[in-house]
Amino acid sequence: NARPEIRNALDRAERFLGLAALLSVVLAAVAVAMASRRYLQRHLDACALMRCFGLSQRRLLALHALQFVWLALFASLVGALVGFAAHHVLIGALGRLLAVALPPTQGLPVMHGVAVAFVLLFGFALPPLLQLARVPTLRVLRRDLGTASGSQRLAFFIGFGLLAALIVVVAGDTRLGLIATGGFLVALLVFWGLARGGIALLGAIRGGAGAGWRQGLASLRRHGAANALQVAALAVGLMAMLLLTVIRGELLGAWQQALPADAPNRFIINIQPEQRAGVGELLTAAGIDAELLPMIRARLTHIGQRTVSAADYPDDERAQRLVEREFNLSWHADLPFGNVVTAGRWFQPDEAGQGLASVEAGLAATLGIGIGDTLTFNVAGIEKELRVSNLRRLSWDSMRVNFFVMTPPGVIEDAPVSYITSFYLPPAAAGLPEQLLTRYPNLTLIDLAGILAQFQNVLTQVAAAVQFVFVFTLLAGGVVLYAALLSAFDARRHELAVMRALGASRRQLQSALLLELGLVGALAGLIEIGRAS
Repeated sequence: NARPEIRNALDRAERFLGLAALLSVVLAAVAVAMASRRYLQRHLDACALMRCFGLSQRRLLALHALQFVWLALFASLVGALVGFAAHHVLIGALGRLLAVALPPTQGLPVMHGVAVAFVLLFGFALPPLLQLARVPTLRVLRRDLGTASGSQRLAFFIGFGLLAALIVVVAGDTRLGLIATGGFLVALLVFWGLARGGIALLGAIRGGAGAGWRQGLASLRRHGAANALQVAALAVGLMAMLLLTVIRGELLGAWQQALPADAPNRFIINIQPEQRAGVGELLTAAGIDAELLPMIRARLTHIGQRTVSAADYPDDERAQRLVEREFNLSWHADLPFGNVVTAGRWFQPDEAGQGLASVEAGLAATLGIGIGDTLTFNVAGIEKELRVSNLRRLSWDSMRVNFFVMTPPGVIEDAPVSYITSFYLPPAAAGLPEQLLTRYPNLTLIDLAGILAQFQNVLTQVAAAVQFVFVFTLLAGGVVLYAALLSAFDARRHELAVMRALGASRRQLQSALLLELGLVGALAGLIEIGRAS
């Protein structure tokens, strides 16, 4: 936390891992929903037969619910063991970054995982269970009976509600969780509508090269509703995996660009005003283009009329550390390189000399500072009141000189000032530090090579952790694809057997099934390509 650039890297990794967990939950929900639908289709006839033999709805529901309870417990146990092993793999990789022993594994994550398993399983398995329990005995004679009723549809809405609550919990942010839930629900409905339209268009095609082609198109049209659901589920799964893949690539790319080859590796502080010109000449003579920036030490005493102290932030160690230290203030007429105004506007030329302040956005969020607030600083025993006119986002990863608080020119120049600069020292100018310290012994020259090496090591280790966790999300996507394939196979088995009995060859049936499955996959891919573009 003491190094903003390292903290930013870890914060990005934390957000990515949170997103990976959220998308894994979504993919798992899709897989469970498809597997539950397949379970229903396979057991409707058997349940109808058991109802004929006198088994009550209550006993039938309890029978299947007990199986699902054991399934959830077994899956939770396996998942907890895999998670425990993965935890130790990550600890082994990241533990080398720390000089202290990491705490042992706690039981809370295991309980969390078990709760997730039960919510996902029963949230989407409850409608099929209710449908199995209420299957009419006449289904043994009429296969069209046993479709979903209003209560089962209500159970599906309950399942989606539980999924939404689970996503909010996993996201750790109510607003983000609701946005993610709404986005995936809208995407599912849109994908389903596009799939229905695509299947209708393909079903209108007549003729073709052989019986396999015609039978594949006919089967695609005949099972239009089921195929549309499979296309929508596959498209949602592809969307989740593609989204995470793109974000992962951008995250790793941002980390790789965070430390360019010419990133500053030296800092000079305590440059006195009368030494500024001489130090600048030495740097220029060595071929180094460095900007010497003014710096004033000040302590924040008030935000508005409120006195600031560490006791105001009992649960935030970073905020306590910030209010107990001195701030580095500076002034600049133009927006510094790597700074982006996120609220308000940068100082205008006619605002020189006015008591305005530009505050780093992260600092403002931590200390509760907003546009229009008045900040009081103690500068060498003199109080300076500054009104916040804009907030800035800084590029801490650049290793350049950055300031939490800046003012326009003509506001704090009367305070004791020193100058600071950062630059990249090429190997050809290795003797420059000795020249600087020989001529100006009071300078403090900081070698950042060790910090840069640690930063790079942190990025390497965290990137490996991100790649490791990413594998689990890809596996969840693979489960979705497998569930869709099994669902399609079970629905076609009876038809293929009948056609085989009527004289269709194995090759004709294979070509028909492959064509139908290929068109389902192609529709899902085209829908996702259209969304991504």
